[in-house]
Amino acid sequence: MEPIVNHTGIVATMDRVNVDTDQIIPKQFLKRVERTGFGQFLFFDWRFLANGEPDPNFELNQPHTKGASILVAGHNFGCGSSREHAPWALSDFGFRVIIAPSFADIFYNNCVKNGMLPISLEEEKVSLLLQKGANSQLELSVNLKEQKVSGEGFEASFAIDPYWKEMLLNGWDEIGLTLNYDAEITAYEAKR
Repeated sequence: MEPIVNHTGIVATMDRVNVDTDQIIPKQFLKRVERTGFGQFLFFDWRFLANGEPDPNFELNQPHTKGASILVAGHNFGCGSSREHAPWALSDFGFRVIIAPSFADIFYNNCVKNGMLPISLEEEKVSLLLQKGANSQLELSVNLKEQKVSGEGFEASFAIDPYWKEMLLNGWDEIGLTLNYDAEITAYEAKR
């Protein structure tokens, strides 16, 4: 995985609460086990009209969100079923950071295990970002070491579990973390 230390990116806003994983990646697209190729189906039922054309009213189809790598959304983002495909789709679409007042627990864990940084901020701070990015381009910087989000007159601090912080800063998944102890594992196995 690619480490997240400092990330600066364009913001896409989604002023919706309880965005569930079936909307993030609808069930009919869960036929693959690779982690790639899901971005094209992200928010499929919202992004596209019945004729297959992009819905010009959907948040991610707005010109000022093109190339966004930071998503700002409402409460309880990622609720619903525990499909790991949801963070895969968000990542494949280009998102590295998601900011919301709250996340579903399983979704949050799936994000960090797949190299994405979910950030919980106070509702007032998220509301301000949703307003700033609703109709014009907004760029934010995220410093994971200092646990700060800033940009265009905005600044906020966020909390993160030290274990997940270390994993994201180093670009490790759980297998990568285990491989850091390869010499010790080999030495132990040699003694047996």
